[in-house]
Amino acid sequence: MASFTAGIVMIVASMLPPLANWAHHDLRGHMLQHLLLGMFGPLGLVFGAPGSLILRTLSARWARAMMTILRTRPIRFLIHPFTAASLVIGGMYLLYLTPLYAFSMAIPALFIFLHLHFVLSGYLFTWSVAGPDPAPHRPSRTVRLAAIFFATTAHAILAKLMYGFGYPRGTLASSEEIQQAAQWMYYGGDIAEFCIIFGFFAAWFRQRSTLPEMLVGK
Repeated sequence: MASFTAGIVMIVASMLPPLANWAHHDLRGHMLQHLLLGMFGPLGLVFGAPGSLILRTLSARWARAMMTILRTRPIRFLIHPFTAASLVIGGMYLLYLTPLYAFSMAIPALFIFLHLHFVLSGYLFTWSVAGPDPAPHRPSRTVRLAAIFFATTAHAILAKLMYGFGYPRGTLASSEEIQQAAQWMYYGGDIAEFCIIFGFFAAWFRQRSTLPEMLVGK
């Protein structure tokens, strides 16, 4: 519960002044907001295991219905680790390497949509690769670990493109501001991705440690 609360606090704090005002006028503020909304906030939410809590509060009928929905082919495709990684990384490349970022500063509805995308795609990716909540047809650990490294590599490449070539373009941001924002993306992303990997292996070790107890119980 503490982890879930921390995630909520980070998301709410990123949307309130002074950070929200700073993010609207400075790429560095935007990058900090992005890290909180798309990476650290979802980490707290996912590791708080809200799905398990919801399933415990639902009746057996509604819990079965929820699991049935998760087993449908479209949902299984959506929650696959590589689909989730593509939503996160694809959204970031589209935002920072095209005029979309400049447009979002002038169109409030687009700005809000992007923030919502950060939170939802960040949650979906973290949950798909390292979430402690139960999930039907969850891919193997090898597939999930490969998705983590794919996302980590793509995230680092984007930060280097921004630093080296001055993306995003079409803004009033100085070269120094863009480079600092790119550094925050690079190193902040490393910290968040380390937390995801830690959660991944922690869940694996918990499963391995409980297996002998299950065998003894049999």
